[in-house]
Amino acid sequence: MADAVLSLDAAAELTRTGDLWLFRGFSAADQAIRTVTNAPVNHVGMAVVLDDLPPLLWHAELGKSLLDLWSGTHHRGVQLHDLRSAVEVWSHRYGQQAWLRQLESPVTREMEDGLLRTIARMDGTPFPSTAALAGRWVRGRLRQAAPVEYTYCAEVVAGTYQSMGLLGTERPTNYYDPGRFWSGDRLELAGGARLGAEIRVRVPPGSAVARSAGTQESYGAE
Repeated sequence: MADAVLSLDAAAELTRTGDLWLFRGFSAADQAIRTVTNAPVNHVGMAVVLDDLPPLLWHAELGKSLLDLWSGTHHRGVQLHDLRSAVEVWSHRYGQQAWLRQLESPVTREMEDGLLRTIARMDGTPFPSTAALAGRWVRGRLRQAAPVEYTYCAEVVAGTYQSMGLLGTERPTNYYDPGRFWSGDRLELAGGARLGAEIRVRVPPGSAVARSAGTQESYGAE
């Protein structure tokens, strides 16, 4: 694991569109996901930072405690959250460690347009059950695309990267798991884009947002 550490406030201030936020939990389900995929992390999301908006996190999860800022509703599945609130919930409610991995490539207006089209298309897509998630991932490893009625976190990031021109489309989105976005794996980005090393994010003690989130399932408990 990387040695660099930033506070949540500093990391949120530093993050830009396309940066990855990676999470590692310690529940039995989280560890099962990492064992099956041979990965050090079990969840991944992507930062969205546009104009004067606060930093947002684009990801998929089972919980519905936070407001989806795209639809203006609370729902499970693919969501666009306030980034600080989401990281606090994942840290304090779900017991996850967090890392920031920055995209070392400029994001153009055309890439932002692709991102927004993806959010409009995918927001609200349901999260699959554990069995369905495993089946989707296995099919992806065989280079077989899965139906679009469900999706999981790594698929959301992969599909968004593809729509932004950062990732090739020769592999289906269900080929990817959270560990594919960790630096220990080979992620071949397009157009000379690069991702930096992981930066450990130190999250302060439980906030009011995290405490009021209610008891929700974590990513690894579908």
